[in-house]
Amino acid sequence: MIYLDYAATTPMSNEALQTYSEAAKHYFGNEQSLHDIGSTASSLLQTCKKAFAGMINGRQEGVYFTSGGSESNILALHSLLTAHKEKGNHIITTSFEHASIRNYFAELETQGFRITYLPVDCYGLLDCSELERAITDQTILASIQHGNSEIGTVQNLQKIGAILKEHNIIFHSDCVQTFGKISIDVQNMHIDSLSVSSHKLYGPKGVGACYISPNVKWKPAIEGTTHEGGFRPGTVNIPGIASFLTAAQHMMQSMDTEALRIKQLRRMLSEGLESLQHPIELVGHPEQCLPYIAGIIIKGIEGQYTMLECNRNGIAISTGSACQIGKQAPSKTMLAIGKSAEEAKQYVRLSFGKYTTEQDIQKVLTILQTMIVEYFKGVVNYE
Repeated sequence: MIYLDYAATTPMSNEALQTYSEAAKHYFGNEQSLHDIGSTASSLLQTCKKAFAGMINGRQEGVYFTSGGSESNILALHSLLTAHKEKGNHIITTSFEHASIRNYFAELETQGFRITYLPVDCYGLLDCSELERAITDQTILASIQHGNSEIGTVQNLQKIGAILKEHNIIFHSDCVQTFGKISIDVQNMHIDSLSVSSHKLYGPKGVGACYISPNVKWKPAIEGTTHEGGFRPGTVNIPGIASFLTAAQHMMQSMDTEALRIKQLRRMLSEGLESLQHPIELVGHPEQCLPYIAGIIIKGIEGQYTMLECNRNGIAISTGSACQIGKQAPSKTMLAIGKSAEEAKQYVRLSFGKYTTEQDIQKVLTILQTMIVEYFKGVVNYE
């Protein structure tokens, strides 16, 4: 089967698998144990923290490992808001953040917090003037994602971060889809906190990382927690973390060349869709986007049907973020960029990775062409 759902998850790389196996054999100790086996595990953990910090131009003491992107998002936001609640009760975010953030903020609204959901344009870009207008003297924090998981649009974090820094507002960013694919510099982008996930870049599931600048105070989500400096309870997953960092290092080494290759594949898909002589929209910003993600709307055909037809023909795609699959409501990302509920239901996502080839793209185009012809067979005017 051709796999085109890399934005949902990736297969573990051989290097990551090998590292996990070796670390599980030789670094199995609890890193908080005081004997030599524990100290050895602790030493590897610190090496991993230093390596991760270097990848984002951060500081080692600001790195905390978690179970994934969602937990990183929630723990970071909770820890930061709790520590700064005396400042006010206002939070700024966008209308199409990841479900983990949306759901957490919805809960906070029931506790008296006021959330401003900034709109985005038809490409999914945030207007920074809207951000400036939303800031009040009660604003504690802003959480704005780097790259959208459904349409790939990438926000200008450097500009956003500069605005927030000027107003002394904490800046958190969900970088799950961008880490390892485009450069992230927390200093240059003025990011106080970010979240990433291992399984989006060929590492193991159940591992993620959160960065909080040592210059920003935070409070443990659960008092008395000792692991990860009080950030997260539970024994630290040393083999998983080592495997994650191995995968991340390999991604960093080939980041630029792989991005160019993937851009060519996306361009091939775009040109092929235009040749199908059917209204198909490639959603998202034409330039400020992750080439790894291609969200498309095929007019007149529900995304669920397209996904099932592709699956029947040996191609794995999705109808949106895996965290929202199964929900009846249309994609919030589609609605946020101005699509109708009907258009939103016609959306599907193809996402590319290191095993995607030109032959894979060509097969997708062939299957879509056949599907469209068969679907509208006998229909004189489907517009």
